[in-house]
Amino acid sequence: MPVAARTGNVKLIEQFKADGLDIMFGNPGTVEQGFLDAAEQTPGFRYVLALQETVAAGLADGYARATGRAALLQLHAGVGLGNAIGMLYQSMRGHTPLVVVAGDAGVRYDAMDAQMAADLVAMARPVTKYATRVTDARSVLRVVRRAVKIAMTPPRGPVFVALPMDVLDELNDEPVVPSAVPVTLSTPAPETVSRAAQLLTGARRPVILVGDGVALAGAQGELIRVAELLGADVWSVDSSEVNMPASHPLSRGQLGHMFGDHSAQQIAEADAVLIVGTYVFPEVFPRLTSPYRPHARIVHIDLDAYEIAKNFPVDLGIVADPRPALAALAVRLERCLPSRQRQAAAVRLAAVRQQRDRARREAAPDGSVLGCFLRELARAAGDGIVVFDEALTASPSVVRHLPPDRPGDYFLTRGGSLGVGIPGAVGVKLARPDRTVVGFTGDGGAMYTFQALWTAARYSIAAKFVVCNNRRYRLLDDNIAQYWNERGIAPHGFPSSFDLSSPDIRFADLARDLGADGIRVEKAEEAVAAVEGMLAADGPFLVDIQV
Repeated sequence: MPVAARTGNVKLIEQFKADGLDIMFGNPGTVEQGFLDAAEQTPGFRYVLALQETVAAGLADGYARATGRAALLQLHAGVGLGNAIGMLYQSMRGHTPLVVVAGDAGVRYDAMDAQMAADLVAMARPVTKYATRVTDARSVLRVVRRAVKIAMTPPRGPVFVALPMDVLDELNDEPVVPSAVPVTLSTPAPETVSRAAQLLTGARRPVILVGDGVALAGAQGELIRVAELLGADVWSVDSSEVNMPASHPLSRGQLGHMFGDHSAQQIAEADAVLIVGTYVFPEVFPRLTSPYRPHARIVHIDLDAYEIAKNFPVDLGIVADPRPALAALAVRLERCLPSRQRQAAAVRLAAVRQQRDRARREAAPDGSVLGCFLRELARAAGDGIVVFDEALTASPSVVRHLPPDRPGDYFLTRGGSLGVGIPGAVGVKLARPDRTVVGFTGDGGAMYTFQALWTAARYSIAAKFVVCNNRRYRLLDDNIAQYWNERGIAPHGFPSSFDLSSPDIRFADLARDLGADGIRVEKAEEAVAAVEGMLAADGPFLVDIQV
C-alpha cells in the first residue's frame, strides 16, 4: 500500500513512535482493535497489558515520572475511561504528562445512542489538562501532536484524545513529524529579581515553601543556595519528589496534607515567605483565612501563572522557570543581604545541623517489625534503592530509614486516590531496569491494584513491593479522631467500615498466585531474611509486613 494511502490506525502508531511514545500501557477493547492491531505489526513498538484500567493508568504514571517524559495510556471506551478516572485524577494533581487515548465505535453512530455510547470528552475533562475527540481523518495526527505538546508544556499533565473507529479506518495522508514542545526556560528581568531580593532582605524568620516544580526544573541546588543564604526553613507543599534533600538541616519535611490549621502553625511566625514551584495550600480541609502573619512579605515563583496568588494575595508573583529564577535570586541576595543577616543565617544553619545530628544519635532504635525491616533494607541496599511511597501512615518510618535525598530516587503518592503504590513501582522499574525499585503501600491501597503483580510477572519486571499491613484503613482512624476533637465528640470505637482484618488477606499467597513471589513477616527477627530474599529475587517479589 502506498505511503500516502495508509489508514489512520497505522499512521497513529507511526506518530506515537515519532514522539518517542513506543510503549503503550493499556487494556484492550473492540473499538480500539484497529490501532492495536497496527501496533502489534509495528517493529519497536511495545504494548504492556494490564488486567484493569486503573492498573494501566498507575503503570503509565510511574513510568512517566521515572523517565521525565510523556507516557502513552490506552483505555477502552467509556467503561475503561471510567475505571481509570480516580488514577487520572492523581496524575492531574501531580502534573504527570500522560497521553491518554480511547476508542469509540464511530462518528457515524453518534445519533443511535447505541451500546457503550458515552461522551468521552466530558468524562475526561475534569481529570485532564485537555480533552478532545477526533472527528475528521485529515486531522488525526494534528490533534495527537497538539495533545502531546499540551501534556509536556508546564504545568504538565494528562491529556485525552477520543479516537472513533471509523475515522481511524479511513485512509490518512497526514505527514508524520515529531510534536513541537515549546521551550519554557525563562529568567525574570533583573529588576524583578531585585524586587524579590528586597522583599526577602531583612527577614528574621523567613520560610520557603516548595513543590514539584523545583524537581521538574532540576533546581534543587539553586534552592539550597537561597535557603542557606536566608537561613530559611524549607517546607514541602504538594510535593511528591525530591525538591530538597531530606537530610539537609533546613529541610523540615511536608506541611499538612489534611488540615489547613496544621500547615498554618508552621508558617505563623514567618515574616517573609518564598513559594517556589507549587500552589498554596493543598490540604483536603484548607484554611479559608490567610495563614500568613500580618504584613509578611510573600514572593511566589512558578511557571504556572494560574497558581500564583490563586488563594491568597502575594507581594510579588513571578512567572518563570524555578532554576534560573532561583539562581538569579541567589546572586542578588549575595550582593544585597546585610552581613548581619548572612551571619545569622550561617549560625542558624550550623545550630540546626548540630541539633539534627544530636537527635539522630540519641534516637532510640525502632524495634517494630517494620522498623527492623527498613533498617535492614537501608543497610543492605544503601543508596542503590528507588522508593515509590504509598505507605501513608507508615511513610514517616519509610523516609526516616530511607531519606529521600537524591532527585529521581523517591516518588510519593499524590492526589488522594489509593492504589498507585504497586503499579507505580512497576512503571518506575520498567523505566529503570538497572535500579532496585521498591514500592511501599498499605493493605488497603494494595487491594485497589493488586493485579499489577500479574503484569510485572508477565513481562519479568523485577520490582519489589512492601505491604505495610495493619489490617485497616489507618489513615481514616487518624482523620476521624481529628474530626471528633474539632467537634467536641467523645472518642469512641472506630467505624467498622475502617476494618480490614476479617477475613485475613494473605498478600504473599496472592502474589504467588499472580506469578510473583512473596513472604509474610510477622516478627522482627524475620526481617533480615525477608530483605535478603527480596533483594536476591530475580523477579517481582512482595513482602507482607504485619504492622
